[in-house]
Amino acid sequence: MTMKPPITVPTSTVARNALVAIAIVAVGAAAYWLSDILTPLAMAIFLLIMIDGVKRTIEARTRIPHRFAGAAALIVVVMLFFASIAIIVNGASSFFADATGVWARMGPRLDRIVLDASHMVGIESAPTAAELMNQLDMRSYLTSTAMQAQGTLTGAFFVMVYLAFLLASQAGFRRKIVGMFPDRTARNEAMEVFQRVRGGVEGYIWVQAVTGAMICAAAWVLMRAVGLQNAEFWTFVIFIVGFIPVLGGAVAGLVPPLFALVQFQTYWQAGVLLVGLQAILFISGNFIQPRMQGENQNIDPVVVLLSLAFWGKLWGVVGMFLSTPLAVMAMAILAEFKGSRWMAILLSGDGEPYAEHDEPAPAKGKRRRVNPPHSEGG
Repeated sequence: MTMKPPITVPTSTVARNALVAIAIVAVGAAAYWLSDILTPLAMAIFLLIMIDGVKRTIEARTRIPHRFAGAAALIVVVMLFFASIAIIVNGASSFFADATGVWARMGPRLDRIVLDASHMVGIESAPTAAELMNQLDMRSYLTSTAMQAQGTLTGAFFVMVYLAFLLASQAGFRRKIVGMFPDRTARNEAMEVFQRVRGGVEGYIWVQAVTGAMICAAAWVLMRAVGLQNAEFWTFVIFIVGFIPVLGGAVAGLVPPLFALVQFQTYWQAGVLLVGLQAILFISGNFIQPRMQGENQNIDPVVVLLSLAFWGKLWGVVGMFLSTPLAVMAMAILAEFKGSRWMAILLSGDGEPYAEHDEPAPAKGKRRRVNPPHSEGG
């Protein structure tokens, strides 16, 4: 039996792909080493894109003059950014306040839960919550929490500094584009790439915000129905963590029921919250989000998971928050060049990295096809 001849790959292709792989590793190493600098910068760019989208929405739907729309969008986004930090900090600290009573009865309630769980598995003598807590190094946990809170405030300050400089540099952006691409055709192609990147990120933000609002409305009704304390705080937490793929759904569906176990003397409230929240997340994730995403987030689910792990390793919680927008940006940019288009195809969900928006509407159930890369270079 004759052997099949091996597939021949041009030497230039092998060398080019090897250089691309080396470049990816180098960029990843630089992103890790410079995480303290790049993390607030990435968040500032994310806020800048949000400001631009809010500005265009204000111009289209209100009578605010064009010269004031940018200032209004900036005020709205910055206020929302700091309000989010304030709500989370105040909501988390309220659990340790005597007014709620949750902290005071946490120890006895945990003892009861441990005892009931032990009886279910046939263990007669179960350790108390105090004994379990003594086995943990609480000092190190509290120190780590305090350092993370301090880092959050410091990071928020640097995000605002970066954002201010990015806004100041916007005035010369078009002149820089003209200087980089003197040829009008090349300049138009570069602007098309920028528009696709911006459109993909804005589409992701829009879908997550709308679906997150739907989930939060249903979750708030459910939590108020069972009487969970700080339902508004948990509703906001569910909305924020919804921007983190995979882990966001786990936090939203499990954390409120766990706190219900501590608050209530019976278990049915936690069971109702667990089943109800999981049902809400299932309906949103399998029926609502796929219909709204359309072509804005044509990312392979495995890529979403790997991007979450990669950027979470590099930049922590901020990296998790930005993992999907960064993947969308990478796919849009890689799809523009023949030398890297194969990577964009791997990142995409259906093998079509992006769709041409000026084509006629496709037949029902079919996506519009991708236009060829603009550049011959790789």
